[in-house]
Amino acid sequence: MIHFNNAGCGLLAKPVLQTMLDHLELESQIGGYEAAAARSEQVRGFYTELAALIGCGPDNIAFAGSATHAYATALSAIPFERGDVILTTRNDFISNQIAFLSLRRRFGVEIVHAPDLPSGGVDVEAMAQVMKEHRPRLVAATHIPTNSGLVQPVAEIGRHCRELELLYLVDACQSVGQYPIDVDEIGCDLLTGTCRKFLRGPRGSGFLFVSDRFLRAGYEPLFIDMHGADWTATGAYRPSETAARFEEWEFPYATVLGCAAAVRYARAVGLEAISARTPLLARRLRDELDALPGVRALDRGEQLGALVTIAVEGWQADEFKAAMDARGINSALSFRRFAQFDFGDKDVDWCLRLSPHYYNTEDEVAQVVATVAELRAAR
Repeated sequence: MIHFNNAGCGLLAKPVLQTMLDHLELESQIGGYEAAAARSEQVRGFYTELAALIGCGPDNIAFAGSATHAYATALSAIPFERGDVILTTRNDFISNQIAFLSLRRRFGVEIVHAPDLPSGGVDVEAMAQVMKEHRPRLVAATHIPTNSGLVQPVAEIGRHCRELELLYLVDACQSVGQYPIDVDEIGCDLLTGTCRKFLRGPRGSGFLFVSDRFLRAGYEPLFIDMHGADWTATGAYRPSETAARFEEWEFPYATVLGCAAAVRYARAVGLEAISARTPLLARRLRDELDALPGVRALDRGEQLGALVTIAVEGWQADEFKAAMDARGINSALSFRRFAQFDFGDKDVDWCLRLSPHYYNTEDEVAQVVATVAELRAAR
């Protein structure tokens, strides 16, 4: 098997798997609550490891069941009113775009999309001008969209947000574990991520970074529970002073411990080394695929990461992926409904997404290119 679907799920590192199995075994022996108490120090490691990974304090990290859940919880903390503006890009993640549309339907907010550069990716200067004109209630950007290899200049966007004191939310699902992330450098108030992709952690896990500024301002999720707040009187409650206000009482503790192990493993490998090798493999894959007759690489932008997207003539989406599966190559499909702006601009209805990671090899790149060439020639 060649696993080129790391943008979907990375392969679990052995210490991650063993950590989770050990905790489940302990739960079976002494009980779930008791096992969590016995491993409380290791559970705390989830916060300290992630804080070290993205450059913040442990109290700025909240666990979530997914990055989408973390994103929705963060959005729920902002008291949107009719006429408020959400400024985003044309390459924001599909679930984020749908969430914005839901907010428009329910609260009457306005959604403004900053224009792209001709070469691909958001035009930051044009976006900054929109910030000055509209004074948006929220600025939102996805670091690497799920439908292409584009790497957006989130730190440049953040610089303008700080100058204008605007709230800034970043989706870092595809970049955490692939690139070094520093929330201070990005300048965001909120950042969401997942552990299952390039961090090689378990499914059903994500996190939310919450800045000190956001916490001090008193923002809290719409539905806060007994973990995130104290019930101080019959008619009053007090939110946690930390990002725990964005968490809930029930935790999948084996998953939390697995996430901590995954972050620890990634930091041991080294994010600088990962961020050098992974895009290099993707660049070789992209260039060689684009040179094939009937195959078009779709990724555009000044910087490209480890997501490689291609259009293949003569094939339908499901049958092409099935043919790749049959040859032991893991990949993923993206459709126009995932990226209405981007795929409209590129005039494609679907693409095949291939996403290598640092543990993949140059030989595997060559095998994938040869397989795509063989399948294309067959049509």
